[in-house]
Amino acid sequence: MQASVRRLVLYPLGAARLGPVTDLLLRPSPHLLSPRSRTLFSETGIWDKDYRTETRRRVEEWWHPRIMAQWQKDSPEEGQSKKKFYVLSMFPYPSGRLHMGHVRVYTISDTIGHFQRMRGHQVLNPMGWDAFGLPAENAAIERGLDPEEWTKRNIESMREQLDSLGLCFNWDREVTTCLPDYYRWTQYLFIKLFEAGLAYQKEAVVNWDPVDQTVLADEQVDENGCSWRSGALVEQKLLTQWFIKTTNYGKPLLDALADLPEWYGVKAMQANWIGECTGCYFDFKLKVNGKETGETLSAYSSSPETVFGAAYLAILPSHRLLHGSSSVRSVLEKAFQPGRDSLTEVTAHNLFTGHDVPLVISHKDAFDGYLDTVIGEFLFSGLTREEAFHSITQKAREQKVGGHLTSSKLRDWLISRQRYWGTPIPVVHCGSCGPVAVPEEDLPVTLPKLPSLSGKGASPLESAYDWVNCKCPRCKGPARRETDTMDTFVDSAWYYFRYTDPHNPQRPFERHLADHWLPVDVYIGGKEHAVMHLYYARFLCHFCRDQGLVDHREPFRKLLVQGLIKGQTFKLADSGQYLKKEEIDFTGNEPVALNGGRLEVTFEKMSKSKHNGLDPQEVVQQYGVDTVRLYILYAAPPEQDILWNVKTDALPGVLRWQSRLWQLVTKLRGARQLGDFPNPSLLKKKELTETKRIWQNKNYAIKEVTTHFTEDFLFNAAMSRLMGLTNTLSSATVRVVQHSLEFEEALAALIMMTAPMAPHLASELWAGCLALCLPGLCQVKNPVSPLLRGGDVLQQPWPTVDPEYLEAPDFVELSVLINNKACGTVTVSVQESKELDLVQKLVLESPLGQKLLRERSIKRAILSPRTALINFLVDE
Repeated sequence: MQASVRRLVLYPLGAARLGPVTDLLLRPSPHLLSPRSRTLFSETGIWDKDYRTETRRRVEEWWHPRIMAQWQKDSPEEGQSKKKFYVLSMFPYPSGRLHMGHVRVYTISDTIGHFQRMRGHQVLNPMGWDAFGLPAENAAIERGLDPEEWTKRNIESMREQLDSLGLCFNWDREVTTCLPDYYRWTQYLFIKLFEAGLAYQKEAVVNWDPVDQTVLADEQVDENGCSWRSGALVEQKLLTQWFIKTTNYGKPLLDALADLPEWYGVKAMQANWIGECTGCYFDFKLKVNGKETGETLSAYSSSPETVFGAAYLAILPSHRLLHGSSSVRSVLEKAFQPGRDSLTEVTAHNLFTGHDVPLVISHKDAFDGYLDTVIGEFLFSGLTREEAFHSITQKAREQKVGGHLTSSKLRDWLISRQRYWGTPIPVVHCGSCGPVAVPEEDLPVTLPKLPSLSGKGASPLESAYDWVNCKCPRCKGPARRETDTMDTFVDSAWYYFRYTDPHNPQRPFERHLADHWLPVDVYIGGKEHAVMHLYYARFLCHFCRDQGLVDHREPFRKLLVQGLIKGQTFKLADSGQYLKKEEIDFTGNEPVALNGGRLEVTFEKMSKSKHNGLDPQEVVQQYGVDTVRLYILYAAPPEQDILWNVKTDALPGVLRWQSRLWQLVTKLRGARQLGDFPNPSLLKKKELTETKRIWQNKNYAIKEVTTHFTEDFLFNAAMSRLMGLTNTLSSATVRVVQHSLEFEEALAALIMMTAPMAPHLASELWAGCLALCLPGLCQVKNPVSPLLRGGDVLQQPWPTVDPEYLEAPDFVELSVLINNKACGTVTVSVQESKELDLVQKLVLESPLGQKLLRERSIKRAILSPRTALINFLVDE
């Protein structure tokens, strides 16, 4: 049964009164509703005065699909005339389950995406999957599955989890690195490197992971000599491997760091990894008895300008020439003397100078495994040392025999992996032609289906006989495919390009699309990728620029690194055994082990073995999506670790703030339902002073929050400003709420600035405020109040500071403490904030001071010289 009810007409400020209006709606009469049922305004038109757990659940259920649909509707392609903004979060490995680190990084990118769209930008916030690699292969071996089947199943599961978090990605641009339509272009870029002389194969002493049965790059071995993934102690093996000559780009990569904004210490880490680029390599041909052996070595010289004066070439006793299948090995072994430098019968022909120099086996580790030239005294006639340096290195580069400035510590990128689940290296080995790149028209070289995987012994691809044996693309003779696959860091070195043109079947990406979106405006991810991934991605972007594929050398403008989310751990002090929560008694002041052992309580990186992990879906189910988002943003700045302890940490404050926001809308609706037509002229002097402070606080909050969202990404500080504005509005008197435009505009700005962080709650709050407009007046031109613009909150333009505020003195939000306990804030001008007597007077005259300090004896007031804070010491 439904009843016709009369709805009270609420007149917005600035609207002309049209006379009595009756608005008839068919809605259930209040007496027909169950007293226990919770309502949602967007659904029923009835405002629930309190924000309860059930209200929150209904809000998120209602708004989740609507927010997601609106994001997809406003696709990047529809805003080509707008200024672009590319926000990129590091794509995940599809393990099958999200962890709290995922939730943190994607909450940050989602917040920035919503904010930039509200600022009128054409936003790209894509998502994809770093889907090749050892974890999937090892998991498939353990379960007897195909790694492709395992990976696709995990992707499907994780995508559902991401959607359940309300994260608005441009899913139409999804990329998956293990699909042929992606790794075809990884192979294409490899061939470009190969043709440019930057991808090469050589025999080398390499790092071997005995557990994962594969080679590791130097960057993948930790300071203890253990594998970055398996933790096994790394062994040294002599193998023929594929390398990418990143050393040729050492100097450009180092110099380009100066043009980037500060990257939370990552720029320094990159610079330290590259090293001081003061020298270069020169290519030498080895000779025995005057005859070339066919082997080429690159020799590093710290003083290239003295290359004509080089006396000899030196290698360490650990060099591959002494341990491999080299044609000069036997000669070097005869000359080798343990503990002493040894002059050998091998000579080296410098391809740049044309000079031959002897090869020496030296025990001096200064060479760090590389050849080196001895500094001579020769200088080009008439040139300074600096001029000779530049002249020689430039000429060597032109002749393609070296000369690229780099450091002695930097090594080329080892990309070979002796495993199955990776991008096949698109090369065939021909007895007549040597290594030959697969023609572009024959790409992709797809992975063959294997009946089983063991993970032990030779590369699994060796067993695919029909796949391995092929014809040489050049001479059409018999040949064998390369059976090593690429390191997954090659896949992720260019994925940010593919997002700009993800479905292109003709090339990896169209240049005009990449040039439009790049560089990435904000790149978000873990600091653990500060060296490897960022270095490789920067290198490949520099290379693509030199190939004419893109216009930009640097792929990322701003980098936002995120810290870990650490869980509370409980371990026995004597044995170090980690205990589960059910093994601990929490009833006392301090937790104790049920077995009586002494506990150590710490916060550590979440893991199953430490029993301190959190399932994001369980946390969201308990607290709600918006609460988890707000907690993550408020608990710490992005680059710092979060110590997850919801009972004593930021979560209670976040929950209270959401309730206070809800109460503000309830307060506005209640004041407007008193029956009087809003009339600012009815406000008295004291109330006008109050509205001015609301206006000042609103503008101050807009200014500060916008800065935090665009410059330093201190979302916790932005939330503190919004909480301050919430306090100001909460203390507003009824007549100010009822009759002032300032309160309405400040509340609108508050909800809009909350929307990127808590989109579901803000959407419902906005709907509750928007309903105060008269039907038909929400479409008026140039509305005075934001509430008259219509549309959902995420479709609103980001609030801006009023011009007259910019012309007025700057204001600060002063924190007020009483006996060292924070009690609220008061807005004062910057000039006023420096004078104790004046600040004390302003606080005492404010509504906050009147409420908390009017009848208390103040012993002393302390004004902080560094921050906007005053502390009143009073008698208890």
